[in-house]
Amino acid sequence: MEPVAEYVVRPVRAEEWEAVREMRLAALRDPVAPIAFLETYETAVARPEEFWRERAGRFELDGSARQFVAEGADGRWWGSVTVRVEEAGETLMFGDPSDVRQAHLVGVYVRPERRGSGVTEALFLAGVEWARSLEGLERVRLYVHEDNARAQGFYRRFGFVRSGGTLAVPGDPGKSEYEMVLEGQ
Repeated sequence: MEPVAEYVVRPVRAEEWEAVREMRLAALRDPVAPIAFLETYETAVARPEEFWRERAGRFELDGSARQFVAEGADGRWWGSVTVRVEEAGETLMFGDPSDVRQAHLVGVYVRPERRGSGVTEALFLAGVEWARSLEGLERVRLYVHEDNARAQGFYRRFGFVRSGGTLAVPGDPGKSEYEMVLEGQ
């Protein structure tokens, strides 16, 4: 692996919709995309420009979600994570109800050449710090596919533990998504 140059972790800005699109498409081309994301490359690439503009704008303007990116000195995005705020009583993306106000980390992706360099940790630190700055937030969680050992290993090292909650993978009910929560809430 080449030495890691300087980078910054920061929230996405609304005008960066093209970079948001490119990062998502790169993530969906990753070999583990079928078990890491609930969307296919073909679906995402067919989405119109307006979809991507709205998505990027929502991350900057809407206090219910924030996407963080690690940006290299050359302006290239090395990775990203999105943090969604889930309100108590809300029906969530997997259809399970939330009984507490919580943050949900989704869309985790770091380019292969930057994995193991500290970028993922920096992204998670920024996302968790933002989540914990929100009033009334009770916990930080994420879901991970049972077959995604690489992601599970990182999440454990970062301090996430399995809560015991599981959900059937949409479209593949024979497989499970494990809920993991950050220790020390």
